[in-house]
Amino acid sequence: MIYIIIAVVVLLVAAYFIVTGQEVFGEAPKGKRLERVKQSELYKNKQFQNLSYTPSIAEGYGMTTVLYDFFFAKKHPLLKPLKPVPSFHTDLKSIPKNEDVYIWLGHSSYYIQTDGVSFLIDPVLSTYGSPFKFFNKAFAGSDIFKPEDIPDIDYLVITHDHFDHLDYPTVKSIKDRVGKVILPLGVGAHLERWGYKENQVIEDEWGASFDLKSDLKITFTPARHFSGRNVKRNGTLWTSYVLETPTKKIFLGGDSGYDTHFKMIGEKYGPFDYIIIENGQYNEAWKYIHGLPEDVVQACLDLKAKNVIPVHSSKFALALHAWNEPLQKITSLGKDKNLHILTPIIGETVDLNKTDNQFKVWWED
Repeated sequence: MIYIIIAVVVLLVAAYFIVTGQEVFGEAPKGKRLERVKQSELYKNKQFQNLSYTPSIAEGYGMTTVLYDFFFAKKHPLLKPLKPVPSFHTDLKSIPKNEDVYIWLGHSSYYIQTDGVSFLIDPVLSTYGSPFKFFNKAFAGSDIFKPEDIPDIDYLVITHDHFDHLDYPTVKSIKDRVGKVILPLGVGAHLERWGYKENQVIEDEWGASFDLKSDLKITFTPARHFSGRNVKRNGTLWTSYVLETPTKKIFLGGDSGYDTHFKMIGEKYGPFDYIIIENGQYNEAWKYIHGLPEDVVQACLDLKAKNVIPVHSSKFALALHAWNEPLQKITSLGKDKNLHILTPIIGETVDLNKTDNQFKVWWED
Protein backbone atom coordinates (compact mmCIF):
# COMPACT_ATOMS: atom_id res chain seq x y z
CA MET A 1 0.00 0.00 0.00
CA ILE A 2 2.80 2.46 0.87
CA TYR A 3 4.36 1.87 -2.56
CA ILE A 4 1.03 2.56 -4.26
CA ILE A 5 0.64 5.81 -2.34
CA ILE A 6 4.19 6.86 -3.24
CA ALA A 7 3.57 5.99 -6.90
CA VAL A 8 0.35 8.05 -6.97
CA VAL A 9 2.10 11.03 -5.37
CA VAL A 10 4.98 10.78 -7.86
CA LEU A 11 2.51 10.63 -10.76
CA LEU A 12 0.58 13.65 -9.49
CA VAL A 13 3.76 15.66 -9.02
CA ALA A 14 4.99 14.69 -12.47
CA ALA A 15 1.61 15.57 -14.00
CA TYR A 16 1.71 18.99 -12.29
CA PHE A 17 5.14 19.81 -13.70
CA ILE A 18 4.22 18.53 -17.16
CA VAL A 19 1.06 20.66 -17.26
CA THR A 20 2.56 23.82 -15.76
CA GLY A 21 5.62 23.45 -17.98
CA GLN A 22 3.51 24.30 -21.03
CA GLU A 23 4.12 27.69 -22.69
CA VAL A 24 0.73 29.04 -21.64
CA PHE A 25 1.92 29.12 -18.01
CA GLY A 26 4.81 31.39 -18.89
CA GLU A 27 8.13 31.57 -17.10
CA ALA A 28 9.23 32.51 -13.59
CA PRO A 29 11.80 35.32 -13.29
CA LYS A 30 15.37 34.07 -13.30
CA GLY A 31 18.89 35.33 -13.87
CA LYS A 32 19.27 39.11 -14.04
CA ARG A 33 15.50 39.58 -13.79
CA LEU A 34 15.28 37.55 -10.59
CA GLU A 35 18.14 39.52 -9.07
CA ARG A 36 16.31 42.73 -9.84
CA VAL A 37 13.12 41.33 -8.32
CA LYS A 38 14.97 40.45 -5.14
CA GLN A 39 16.37 43.98 -4.89
CA SER A 40 12.90 45.55 -4.94
CA GLU A 41 11.69 47.05 -1.66
CA LEU A 42 8.28 45.57 -2.50
CA TYR A 43 9.72 42.03 -2.48
CA LYS A 44 9.90 40.45 0.96
CA ASN A 45 9.78 36.86 2.21
CA LYS A 46 10.25 35.59 -1.35
CA GLN A 47 7.20 37.35 -2.77
CA PHE A 48 5.87 40.78 -3.70
CA GLN A 49 3.78 42.52 -1.05
CA ASN A 50 0.93 45.02 -1.04
CA LEU A 51 1.22 48.33 0.77
CA SER A 52 -1.19 47.04 3.42
CA TYR A 53 -1.67 43.58 4.87
CA THR A 54 -3.85 41.80 2.32
CA PRO A 55 -5.29 38.36 3.08
CA SER A 56 -6.71 36.55 0.06
CA ILE A 57 -9.85 35.68 2.05
CA ALA A 58 -11.56 38.27 4.25
CA GLU A 59 -12.30 37.79 7.93
CA GLY A 60 -15.30 35.55 8.61
CA TYR A 61 -14.78 33.43 5.50
CA GLY A 62 -12.88 30.19 4.94
CA MET A 63 -11.32 28.80 1.81
CA THR A 64 -13.40 25.62 2.05
CA THR A 65 -16.66 27.59 2.11
CA VAL A 66 -15.56 29.85 -0.73
CA LEU A 67 -14.61 26.89 -2.93
CA TYR A 68 -17.82 25.04 -2.11
CA ASP A 69 -19.94 28.07 -3.02
CA PHE A 70 -18.06 28.56 -6.27
CA PHE A 71 -18.20 24.97 -7.50
CA PHE A 72 -21.24 23.37 -5.85
CA ALA A 73 -23.71 25.95 -4.51
CA LYS A 74 -26.78 26.87 -6.54
CA LYS A 75 -25.84 29.58 -9.04
CA HIS A 76 -27.60 32.89 -9.64
CA PRO A 77 -30.09 32.49 -12.55
CA LEU A 78 -28.40 35.45 -14.27
CA LEU A 79 -24.83 34.39 -13.58
CA LYS A 80 -24.55 34.36 -17.38
CA PRO A 81 -26.64 36.48 -19.76
CA LEU A 82 -29.67 34.81 -21.32
CA LYS A 83 -28.84 36.17 -24.76
CA PRO A 84 -25.74 37.58 -26.48
CA VAL A 85 -24.11 40.60 -24.87
CA PRO A 86 -24.58 43.69 -27.09
CA SER A 87 -21.44 44.56 -29.02
CA PHE A 88 -20.24 46.38 -32.12
CA HIS A 89 -17.27 45.35 -34.22
CA THR A 90 -15.33 48.57 -34.80
CA ASP A 91 -12.55 48.28 -37.38
CA LEU A 92 -9.58 49.23 -35.21
CA LYS A 93 -7.23 49.29 -38.19
CA SER A 94 -9.17 52.06 -39.94
CA ILE A 95 -9.34 54.59 -37.06
CA PRO A 96 -7.67 57.84 -38.22
CA LYS A 97 -4.46 58.58 -36.32
CA ASN A 98 -5.66 62.07 -35.38
CA GLU A 99 -8.61 60.70 -33.37
CA ASP A 100 -8.34 60.26 -29.59
CA VAL A 101 -10.48 57.24 -28.70
CA TYR A 102 -11.14 54.52 -26.16
CA ILE A 103 -12.69 51.21 -27.25
CA TRP A 104 -13.63 48.46 -24.81
CA LEU A 105 -12.84 44.97 -26.12
CA GLY A 106 -14.55 43.11 -23.26
CA HIS A 107 -13.62 42.30 -19.65
CA SER A 108 -10.48 44.36 -18.85
CA SER A 109 -9.22 44.59 -22.42
CA TYR A 110 -9.30 47.93 -24.21
CA TYR A 111 -7.70 49.99 -26.95
CA ILE A 112 -6.66 53.61 -26.51
CA GLN A 113 -5.39 55.94 -29.18
CA THR A 114 -4.32 59.43 -28.18
CA ASP A 115 -2.00 61.98 -29.76
CA GLY A 116 -1.36 59.53 -32.58
CA VAL A 117 -0.06 56.86 -30.17
CA SER A 118 -1.80 53.50 -29.73
CA PHE A 119 -2.11 51.42 -26.56
CA LEU A 120 -3.57 47.94 -26.07
CA ILE A 121 -4.25 47.11 -22.44
CA ASP A 122 -4.58 43.56 -21.01
CA PRO A 123 -5.85 41.99 -24.24
CA VAL A 124 -7.73 38.72 -23.71
CA LEU A 125 -9.14 37.95 -27.15
CA SER A 126 -9.47 34.20 -26.73
CA THR A 127 -12.87 32.65 -26.18
CA TYR A 128 -11.80 31.68 -22.66
CA GLY A 129 -10.08 33.37 -19.71
CA SER A 130 -7.98 30.51 -18.40
CA PRO A 131 -5.10 28.26 -19.46
CA PHE A 132 -7.58 25.71 -20.87
CA LYS A 133 -10.11 26.16 -23.70
CA PHE A 134 -12.85 24.28 -21.87
CA PHE A 135 -12.82 26.45 -18.72
CA ASN A 136 -14.12 29.98 -18.08
CA LYS A 137 -15.64 30.53 -21.51
CA ALA A 138 -16.63 33.99 -22.69
CA PHE A 139 -20.29 35.03 -22.91
CA ALA A 140 -21.84 34.98 -26.38
CA GLY A 141 -21.42 38.38 -28.02
CA SER A 142 -18.56 39.43 -25.74
CA ASP A 143 -15.84 37.76 -27.80
CA ILE A 144 -16.27 39.47 -31.18
CA PHE A 145 -12.71 40.86 -31.27
CA LYS A 146 -9.95 38.46 -32.30
CA PRO A 147 -6.15 38.85 -32.33
CA GLU A 148 -6.23 39.41 -36.09
CA ASP A 149 -8.35 42.56 -35.52
CA ILE A 150 -5.50 44.28 -33.70
CA PRO A 151 -3.56 46.87 -35.74
CA ASP A 152 0.10 47.73 -35.26
CA ILE A 153 0.42 48.83 -31.63
CA ASP A 154 2.92 51.29 -30.21
CA TYR A 155 2.55 50.01 -26.64
CA LEU A 156 1.12 46.77 -25.26
CA VAL A 157 0.34 47.41 -21.58
CA ILE A 158 -0.06 44.59 -19.04
CA THR A 159 -1.19 45.18 -15.42
CA HIS A 160 -0.46 41.69 -14.03
CA ASP A 161 -0.03 38.10 -15.14
CA HIS A 162 -3.39 36.48 -14.36
CA PHE A 163 -4.95 34.59 -17.27
CA ASP A 164 -7.86 37.01 -17.62
CA HIS A 165 -5.37 39.88 -18.15
CA LEU A 166 -2.35 38.25 -19.77
CA ASP A 167 -3.68 35.91 -22.45
CA TYR A 168 -1.01 33.72 -24.03
CA PRO A 169 -2.74 33.08 -27.40
CA THR A 170 -3.49 36.77 -27.91
CA VAL A 171 -0.15 38.15 -26.78
CA LYS A 172 1.80 35.61 -28.82
CA SER A 173 -0.35 36.14 -31.90
CA ILE A 174 0.15 39.93 -32.02
CA LYS A 175 3.89 39.80 -31.21
CA ASP A 176 5.03 41.12 -34.59
CA ARG A 177 2.61 44.08 -34.44
CA VAL A 178 3.80 45.38 -31.05
CA GLY A 179 6.40 48.12 -30.63
CA LYS A 180 7.10 48.09 -26.88
CA VAL A 181 5.58 46.22 -23.94
CA ILE A 182 4.99 47.96 -20.61
CA LEU A 183 4.56 45.61 -17.66
CA PRO A 184 5.33 45.19 -13.95
CA LEU A 185 8.51 43.70 -12.55
CA GLY A 186 8.93 40.00 -13.27
CA VAL A 187 6.20 39.70 -15.90
CA GLY A 188 8.67 40.20 -18.74
CA ALA A 189 9.85 36.61 -18.22
CA HIS A 190 6.53 35.33 -19.61
CA LEU A 191 6.73 37.44 -22.76
CA GLU A 192 10.36 36.66 -23.46
CA ARG A 193 9.50 32.95 -23.34
CA TRP A 194 6.76 33.70 -25.87
CA GLY A 195 9.16 35.32 -28.33
CA TYR A 196 9.33 38.98 -27.34
CA LYS A 197 12.75 40.58 -27.40
CA GLU A 198 14.45 41.92 -24.29
CA ASN A 199 14.74 45.39 -25.86
CA GLN A 200 10.97 45.47 -26.42
CA VAL A 201 10.23 45.31 -22.73
CA ILE A 202 9.71 48.27 -20.37
CA GLU A 203 9.52 46.50 -17.00
CA ASP A 204 9.52 48.24 -13.63
CA GLU A 205 7.88 48.78 -10.24
CA TRP A 206 5.66 51.35 -8.53
CA GLY A 207 6.99 54.88 -8.77
CA ALA A 208 8.92 54.42 -12.03
CA SER A 209 8.10 56.76 -14.93
CA PHE A 210 8.93 56.57 -18.63
CA ASP A 211 8.70 59.10 -21.45
CA LEU A 212 6.88 57.68 -24.46
CA LYS A 213 6.25 58.87 -28.01
CA SER A 214 4.67 62.28 -28.72
CA ASP A 215 5.45 63.73 -25.27
CA LEU A 216 3.37 61.09 -23.47
CA LYS A 217 4.44 59.72 -20.10
CA ILE A 218 3.49 56.60 -18.14
CA THR A 219 4.00 56.01 -14.41
CA PHE A 220 3.72 52.71 -12.52
CA THR A 221 1.41 53.19 -9.52
CA PRO A 222 0.25 50.84 -6.73
CA ALA A 223 -2.62 48.37 -6.80
CA ARG A 224 -3.84 45.97 -4.12
CA HIS A 225 -3.93 42.54 -5.67
CA PHE A 226 -1.78 39.44 -6.25
CA SER A 227 -0.21 37.53 -9.14
CA GLY A 228 0.66 34.09 -10.44
CA ARG A 229 -0.13 31.65 -13.23
CA ASN A 230 0.18 28.47 -11.15
CA VAL A 231 0.05 27.57 -7.46
CA LYS A 232 3.00 29.84 -6.63
CA ARG A 233 1.76 33.36 -5.96
CA ASN A 234 3.29 36.82 -6.05
CA GLY A 235 6.54 36.04 -7.82
CA THR A 236 5.74 38.93 -10.17
CA LEU A 237 4.37 42.39 -9.42
CA TRP A 238 0.91 43.82 -10.20
CA THR A 239 0.33 47.49 -10.98
CA SER A 240 -1.89 50.33 -12.09
CA TYR A 241 -0.67 53.13 -14.35
CA VAL A 242 -1.00 56.87 -14.83
CA LEU A 243 -0.90 57.85 -18.50
CA GLU A 244 -0.25 61.55 -19.10
CA THR A 245 -0.65 63.21 -22.49
CA PRO A 246 -0.16 66.88 -23.41
CA THR A 247 -3.91 67.42 -22.91
CA LYS A 248 -5.24 64.77 -20.52
CA LYS A 249 -4.57 62.36 -17.66
CA ILE A 250 -5.84 58.78 -17.74
CA PHE A 251 -5.73 56.22 -14.92
CA LEU A 252 -5.37 52.58 -16.01
CA GLY A 253 -6.52 50.67 -12.98
CA GLY A 254 -5.89 46.95 -13.48
CA ASP A 255 -7.28 44.81 -10.63
CA SER A 256 -7.30 46.16 -7.09
CA GLY A 257 -9.06 45.98 -3.79
CA TYR A 258 -9.71 49.27 -2.04
CA ASP A 259 -6.93 50.88 -0.01
CA THR A 260 -5.24 54.20 0.68
CA HIS A 261 -3.26 54.06 -2.58
CA PHE A 262 -6.20 55.47 -4.52
CA LYS A 263 -6.19 58.66 -2.47
CA MET A 264 -2.41 58.89 -2.76
CA ILE A 265 -2.58 58.56 -6.54
CA GLY A 266 -5.41 61.09 -6.76
CA GLU A 267 -3.54 63.64 -4.68
CA LYS A 268 -0.24 63.18 -6.52
CA TYR A 269 -1.44 62.82 -10.11
CA GLY A 270 -5.11 63.82 -10.23
CA PRO A 271 -7.59 65.02 -11.13
CA PHE A 272 -8.03 62.51 -13.95
CA ASP A 273 -9.91 63.15 -17.14
CA TYR A 274 -10.65 59.42 -17.35
CA ILE A 275 -10.21 56.53 -14.98
CA ILE A 276 -10.62 52.99 -16.25
CA ILE A 277 -11.28 50.88 -13.20
CA GLU A 278 -12.14 47.32 -12.22
CA ASN A 279 -15.82 46.89 -11.38
CA GLY A 280 -16.98 43.31 -11.46
CA GLN A 281 -16.12 39.75 -10.43
CA TYR A 282 -16.27 40.67 -6.76
CA ASN A 283 -17.28 38.87 -3.59
CA GLU A 284 -17.36 39.92 0.06
CA ALA A 285 -14.85 37.17 0.73
CA TRP A 286 -12.38 38.71 -1.77
CA LYS A 287 -12.90 42.38 -0.94
CA TYR A 288 -9.22 43.00 -0.22
CA ILE A 289 -8.17 42.00 -3.74
CA HIS A 290 -11.26 42.91 -5.81
CA GLY A 291 -13.17 46.06 -4.94
CA LEU A 292 -16.87 45.89 -4.07
CA PRO A 293 -19.07 48.41 -5.95
CA GLU A 294 -19.18 50.86 -3.03
CA ASP A 295 -15.38 50.61 -2.76
CA VAL A 296 -15.03 51.33 -6.47
CA VAL A 297 -17.15 54.47 -6.10
CA GLN A 298 -14.97 55.64 -3.22
CA ALA A 299 -11.85 54.93 -5.28
CA CYS A 300 -13.26 57.11 -8.07
CA LEU A 301 -13.78 59.94 -5.61
CA ASP A 302 -10.28 59.46 -4.19
CA LEU A 303 -8.83 59.60 -7.71
CA LYS A 304 -10.70 62.84 -8.47
CA ALA A 305 -12.27 61.36 -11.58
CA LYS A 306 -13.98 63.54 -14.16
CA ASN A 307 -15.11 60.49 -16.15
CA VAL A 308 -15.28 56.85 -15.02
CA ILE A 309 -15.15 53.84 -17.36
CA PRO A 310 -15.88 50.59 -15.47
CA VAL A 311 -14.38 47.34 -16.84
CA HIS A 312 -13.78 43.76 -15.63
CA SER A 313 -17.36 42.66 -16.27
CA SER A 314 -19.72 41.32 -18.95
CA LYS A 315 -17.45 38.65 -20.49
CA PHE A 316 -16.57 35.96 -17.92
CA ALA A 317 -18.33 34.57 -14.84
CA LEU A 318 -15.49 34.71 -12.33
CA ALA A 319 -17.73 35.46 -9.33
CA LEU A 320 -21.22 34.51 -8.17
CA HIS A 321 -23.17 37.72 -8.78
CA ALA A 322 -25.50 38.32 -11.74
CA TRP A 323 -23.54 39.16 -14.87
CA ASN A 324 -25.09 42.66 -15.09
CA GLU A 325 -25.03 43.51 -11.37
CA PRO A 326 -21.68 45.37 -11.54
CA LEU A 327 -23.05 47.88 -14.06
CA GLN A 328 -26.35 48.20 -12.20
CA LYS A 329 -24.57 49.01 -8.95
CA ILE A 330 -21.82 51.29 -10.22
CA THR A 331 -24.27 53.47 -12.17
CA SER A 332 -26.70 53.67 -9.26
CA LEU A 333 -24.09 54.35 -6.58
CA GLY A 334 -22.13 56.65 -8.87
CA LYS A 335 -25.19 58.78 -9.63
CA ASP A 336 -25.65 59.40 -5.92
CA LYS A 337 -22.07 60.75 -5.79
CA ASN A 338 -22.38 62.81 -9.00
CA LEU A 339 -19.86 60.68 -10.85
CA HIS A 340 -19.97 60.77 -14.65
CA ILE A 341 -19.90 57.08 -15.56
CA LEU A 342 -19.45 56.01 -19.17
CA THR A 343 -20.90 52.65 -20.19
CA PRO A 344 -20.23 51.91 -23.86
CA ILE A 345 -21.01 48.50 -25.25
CA ILE A 346 -18.09 46.32 -26.32
CA GLY A 347 -16.60 47.87 -29.46
CA GLU A 348 -18.35 51.24 -29.16
CA THR A 349 -16.08 54.24 -29.66
CA VAL A 350 -15.62 56.76 -26.85
CA ASP A 351 -14.36 60.13 -28.08
CA LEU A 352 -11.80 61.17 -25.46
CA ASN A 353 -12.08 64.81 -26.49
CA LYS A 354 -15.82 65.06 -25.84
CA THR A 355 -17.10 66.15 -22.44
CA ASP A 356 -20.69 64.96 -22.87
CA ASN A 357 -20.37 61.28 -23.84
CA GLN A 358 -23.64 59.44 -23.14
CA PHE A 359 -24.40 55.76 -23.53
CA LYS A 360 -27.42 53.45 -23.32
CA VAL A 361 -28.41 51.34 -20.32
CA TRP A 362 -27.78 48.30 -22.49
CA TRP A 363 -27.31 45.71 -19.71
CA GLU A 364 -30.98 45.85 -18.63
CA ASP A 365 -32.33 44.54 -21.95
